[in-house]
Amino acid sequence: MATIAFAAAENEAIAADGFSALEQKIVRTVELLMSEREARIAAERELVTLRKRIAEEESGAREIEAELKALRHERDSVRARVEKLMKHLDTLAEA
Repeated sequence: MATIAFAAAENEAIAADGFSALEQKIVRTVELLMSEREARIAAERELVTLRKRIAEEESGAREIEAELKALRHERDSVRARVEKLMKHLDTLAEA
């Protein structure tokens, strides 16, 4: 009977060790899941921030493009006026 009791105790110890190992695996899995969730949330926040920044940069780029277009138009207008003045000066120099 002692052998049967010893075998039963040994089986319980093995079962307890198996349960303990399973419990540790579950705890590690939960910890990993929690850290991955936190990482995902952080990545989503960063994505939102970067999307806002991109939108701001695009808006700024459009403003700069509009300003550049206006400056080019102004330059062309000034160039035409200067050429017109140069023609008048040429006409006066010939007379």
